[in-house]
Amino acid sequence: MREDEVLINLHQLRVFRTVARHMSFSRAAEDMILSQPAVSMHIKHLEETIGMPLFEKVGRQIYLTDAGTQLLEYSQRVFNALQETREAMSALQGGNAGRLRVAADTTAGAYVVPEYLGIFRQKFPRVDISLDVTNRRTVIERLLAREIDLAVIGQFPREEELEATPFLINELVVIAWPEHKLAHRQKIPLNALAKESFLMREEGSGTRATTEQFFGESGIRVRIGMELASNSAIKQAVAHGLGIAVVPRRAIELELRTGQLVILDVQGFPRVRYWHVVQLRDRFLAPPAAHFKNLLLSHSHPALGSMQAGGPHQE
Repeated sequence: MREDEVLINLHQLRVFRTVARHMSFSRAAEDMILSQPAVSMHIKHLEETIGMPLFEKVGRQIYLTDAGTQLLEYSQRVFNALQETREAMSALQGGNAGRLRVAADTTAGAYVVPEYLGIFRQKFPRVDISLDVTNRRTVIERLLAREIDLAVIGQFPREEELEATPFLINELVVIAWPEHKLAHRQKIPLNALAKESFLMREEGSGTRATTEQFFGESGIRVRIGMELASNSAIKQAVAHGLGIAVVPRRAIELELRTGQLVILDVQGFPRVRYWHVVQLRDRFLAPPAAHFKNLLLSHSHPALGSMQAGGPHQE
């Protein structure tokens, strides 16, 4: 294939992505400062190359065909790879400008990552920063799709394509409202929790997965009384006597100081886990991402040193 053919195809892909984003040939033409016939011509040539239609028209509205949907996904990968190439070339110049794209699970995104991003911002004010806070499953999906540079999550990822390094201890504790019948008991056996109503995060939450795994291995089936979409909602529900929950200690420091919540003295708790910084194994880290990862590791607990050096990790 000749070099000029590659350039033409990349331009056609850009036109296609713009049409797909607006679902309109005219709006795509305005966005790219092209004539509408030129946009139509590029799409026609691309369809001829592929051998299948990319759009179908229903009334006055256009929709992606199955082939168009797949091409949109692959074109995003192409342009992500091109962006990585640009960042790699920029890194050779030693520049500290650019962008940093981080995603974090909901607990890390609320109680861990902002502190480190604040330190990073002071050191690298020219870097554009984006932080996506969502559940663990979505974080992993975005990392595998190369939509972000780094992820910060609690539960160790099992995907072979990912490389995870622990940098911060994450203690999971059982919480209740201060008037709960177990609030003042010591060394509470696990089986005493079998009849309690647990408040849980949604499916895909790392804390939920760890909790269910631990109780399952102990032969105890957790009775889920309610599912909530955030740690804030869980804390409020527990504080109003709606049940008990397992949460990261870091997420309840304020509520402990104000007496809204208490930690139950349950045998086997706290469960010590770790927050990890995660990247794709084969992904080149541009300077901003590399600097941020080094920042996380440089502020980690001394006990994690051997793990960062390749020692065993706790899943």
